[in-house]
Amino acid sequence: MMRGTGRRRGGKQSAARDRRPPPPTPTTATPNDAWQYMSAGGRDSDASFASSRPSSSSLGLNPRTSGVIVTDRNYQSSAIRAVNAFLSDHSLPISLKHPLPPSKDITDTVTFILSEFGYPAQNIEDEFYYLVKSLNCPVKYSKSALRAPGTPHAWPSLLAAIHWLVQLLMYNNHQSSSTQMQLTVRENRMFRYFLQTYMHFIRAEDDEVEKLDNRIKQEMVDEKQRIVEETKALERTTQELEEKLEVMKAGPSEVEMLKAERTVLEGDMKKFRDMIEKLEEYKAARSAILEEKRKCLEVKIAEKERICVENEALKRRVEEQGINARDAERMKRELQALEGSIAEIEDSRNKWEEKGWEVDSMIGHDYKKLEQLMIEANQAMRRLKLGNEYHFQLEAKGSSTREVLGIDYKSVLKPALASLDEEIKKSSMEKLEGLISLRQQDVEMTAKIEAKKNRISTLEAHTNEVEKQLDLMRRETMEFTSRNATEEKKMVEAAEEEGQSMGVVEREAAEFVKASSAKLQEVITQSEREVQLCARELFARVDSISKHKEYISAKAAAMKNNLFETASAIADIHRGVLPAPDGHISS
Repeated sequence: MMRGTGRRRGGKQSAARDRRPPPPTPTTATPNDAWQYMSAGGRDSDASFASSRPSSSSLGLNPRTSGVIVTDRNYQSSAIRAVNAFLSDHSLPISLKHPLPPSKDITDTVTFILSEFGYPAQNIEDEFYYLVKSLNCPVKYSKSALRAPGTPHAWPSLLAAIHWLVQLLMYNNHQSSSTQMQLTVRENRMFRYFLQTYMHFIRAEDDEVEKLDNRIKQEMVDEKQRIVEETKALERTTQELEEKLEVMKAGPSEVEMLKAERTVLEGDMKKFRDMIEKLEEYKAARSAILEEKRKCLEVKIAEKERICVENEALKRRVEEQGINARDAERMKRELQALEGSIAEIEDSRNKWEEKGWEVDSMIGHDYKKLEQLMIEANQAMRRLKLGNEYHFQLEAKGSSTREVLGIDYKSVLKPALASLDEEIKKSSMEKLEGLISLRQQDVEMTAKIEAKKNRISTLEAHTNEVEKQLDLMRRETMEFTSRNATEEKKMVEAAEEEGQSMGVVEREAAEFVKASSAKLQEVITQSEREVQLCARELFARVDSISKHKEYISAKAAAMKNNLFETASAIADIHRGVLPAPDGHISS
């Protein structure tokens, strides 16, 4: 902070008296300056703004001609050095060699210059020629120079054009960097503060400096308050996130809950699969038994039909032939044997019916168990939210597993369960990634809070330093005030002494005024006398002038009369000399 310890005497008046006009800008061009006579189109070119040289139009030269001898070796050497320096500043692996560089290096240099001006490097000859013409380059340049740029007749003019464009690019870069620096300086608040303080200090404006200090101090306090509020808000956010993290750490996470539910569902699915496998095995066994019974029944039916056919044949045979005692006995025995076999068949049929009833009761019992398991499975599928299309519905008259259960487990339910398993895995991974991102955010927020705390400590230290400086300035101000009071007393005493001396001077001045008044009266009296004498002389001169004027008027009238008389006499004489009409001269 730059402040004056005391107000300088004279203030703004002394500063105004000390101001001197700045020295004039040098405009005289050096004799060795190669571009001092260049111009473009009757005005200063863009490159001429970088220097204080006059344009060629002001010197009365041709605007399309150059004062540079492009074939001069000294000029070519300096131009090549300038172009190489420009290329090296842009980190290009190109370097033009004196006196005739390779054509490839020249072409690469021209391509780079075109790119700097924003021209596409498609047709180098046309683009470069158009660029040179549009910028009114003072160098006489031929469009065919780039066809053989390394030749002695094309290289000098091409080098001069390249040198001129490089100077223009250097000026543009310098101007853009200066503009950026000015913007940076303007945006720096502390720099503006120091600059304004120094300007007020130079002008001895201590009040403005004090106002500026108070304003900057208030801004710093406001900024500190804002940072403290932001830090408190961040701390509250961090605390909330930490509480949320603790809750998540203490309680079971959603991933663990999903895993537990997945384990329960997997157990239910395993039980359901075991039950279905048992039912399929039981059904297969019952189907095999039923198939055997069906085959046996078919055999029995075939045997019954065969017996019926035999009985019919026997009846017809009996009817056809006579019956004797032996045949009757034999028929009785066969009839008894047949009745015994029928009784055995009925007994076996009763046994098979009893076994069928037992099987039906077992099937009914298993069917009830299957219904209970079906209800549990449907409830589990509703909890899993698989959809209404996944639903078991038993059908007692079904012949296959799908018809009995109402749904195909392998083709419909198993893929749905597999997709649900995949979704659970994906959601678990997403939750895990979210937890990882939350932990990363927690770490980042902790780092930001630490950075804010460090920033606050730095600002507090800076504020303390500023307060110390302000206290020091207050003490200096008090010392300055005491010194001013002492000087004021001394000045009052000096003023009193000067007042006494002024009284003496006033008395002397009064005496001098009296003497001067007396002398003035004498001078006035003498002047009046001289004026009266001059007036008398003036009146005498006026009288003499009027008399002389009357004399001159009378003399002029007399001379005019004499002139008229002489003229009339001469006319009469002339008429007398003229010949008469008859050819004789009159006497």
